[in-house]
Amino acid sequence: MTNFDKNFESTRLRMLAQQYSEIVKIKGQLIFCADDENRMSHGTWTLEETMIDQAKESGFKLHLIELLDNFISYRGQCNELPKKEGVVRFGDGELNIEWLPDGSSHLSK
Repeated sequence: MTNFDKNFESTRLRMLAQQYSEIVKIKGQLIFCADDENRMSHGTWTLEETMIDQAKESGFKLHLIELLDNFISYRGQCNELPKKEGVVRFGDGELNIEWLPDGSSHLSK
């Protein structure tokens, strides 16, 4: 078993925020859920209508989803809980993640 690096997620989110600084200035969030194989399965986006196309075309959505999939897999390898559900919030140039207890989001119902 690997030791969990508490800075792994925040460091990578900070790097992604720098890469997509214009997009993360806008307020939004992604609520996500993982499957039993420690892979991201689905999510629900909340984002200003005017930014949806830009977030998709720029690659931001894809890169954030890939990063979350990595986080979920890493947490699974380290047996770090929670690891199945969470929310990524962005705005004011920052990206933050909050992990939720399994079964607590509307996505798991």
